[in-house]
Amino acid sequence: MLAAGADYDMVDVEIGRRTTDASRARLELTAPDEAGLAALLVELQAHGVNRVDQADAEVAVADTDGVLPAGFYSTTNLPTAVRIGGRWVEVENPEMDCGLAVLDGPRVRTVPMHRIQTGMAVVVGHRGIRVTPPRRARGLGAFEFMGSEVSSEKPKAQLVAEVAERLRAVRAVGRRILFVCGPAVIHTGAGPSVARLVAGGWVDVLFAGNGFATHDIESNVLGTSLGVSVAAGTPAEGGHANHLRVINEVRRHGSIAAAVGAGYVTGGVMYECARRGVPVVLGGSIRDDGPLPDVLTDVVAAADAMRDQVDGVGAAVMLASTLHAIATGNCLPSDVETFCVDINAAVITKLADRGSHQAVGIVTDVGLFVEGLCRLLCPS
Repeated sequence: MLAAGADYDMVDVEIGRRTTDASRARLELTAPDEAGLAALLVELQAHGVNRVDQADAEVAVADTDGVLPAGFYSTTNLPTAVRIGGRWVEVENPEMDCGLAVLDGPRVRTVPMHRIQTGMAVVVGHRGIRVTPPRRARGLGAFEFMGSEVSSEKPKAQLVAEVAERLRAVRAVGRRILFVCGPAVIHTGAGPSVARLVAGGWVDVLFAGNGFATHDIESNVLGTSLGVSVAAGTPAEGGHANHLRVINEVRRHGSIAAAVGAGYVTGGVMYECARRGVPVVLGGSIRDDGPLPDVLTDVVAAADAMRDQVDGVGAAVMLASTLHAIATGNCLPSDVETFCVDINAAVITKLADRGSHQAVGIVTDVGLFVEGLCRLLCPS
């Protein structure tokens, strides 16, 4: 606050007696001008700071498809409520970087900019909006140690066990488990372990790109990943074209599921997803070869397809994927337990910097992590 040129007084504070009790504070903020104060309130609200003098939210009608009204409220992924007609209405699908549409009922939903339609009532300004900060769970063993800066110096075996326990707890209450996978999952030899997790019912939905799906199929059809032998770790003769050959054959079949049905693909993550009916969203990029026929090359359509699959997700495991991890984090409410595993600590930091503050970062080789997780969840 001081860095923003404002000042504050602590008017009142109430500290919880137990670790499970909430603590509350009431602050009086002053700033040189209204614009500076408004900007500061926007920043503080992401941390659960709400105005004391709450009135009903202000609403404006969108006059152009795909365009939010001027001054629209930009959402966080925290639980949010909007005051309408003197009562608080919970936002149905918290998601960051969206607008808030007020529907009949009344109901309130987050709506991404491109889905705004002419005539929609959209919340503008910051009055009449209340956010709830995430409560940090206690007694999570190794995860309390994880509260320090992202570092490779963490107890890996203990962390893998903690993730396995959290996934068991999520499944026990009937919530879904999402995996987000990058191509390095296949390159590091973790593909068979992920396939076992899918076959064992531990993956309810999968997000990935053309590269992951291609190299998963390549490793099972031709025994290579990006032309390198999965078994020997050495380049295969002519292997640089192997991924193109499998893409071409899958395109000939028309889809990954059709290639599985025809017996061209007989194992791997994509095979298990097709066999079990696990929803898969493959988002494309400008550097994709082919791509596979299942890949959504329109990035807006891919993001919408991801949004359509996050309902009911209670945990997300992000494995060696920078862009897809960040894209997925943008779609997830803050109450989704999120585990980001990568050998590069910068990936984990980027995810948190873009608003996914609930993400727990684990800096390690993804192959070793997934192998350990699979041993714990699929012991037989």
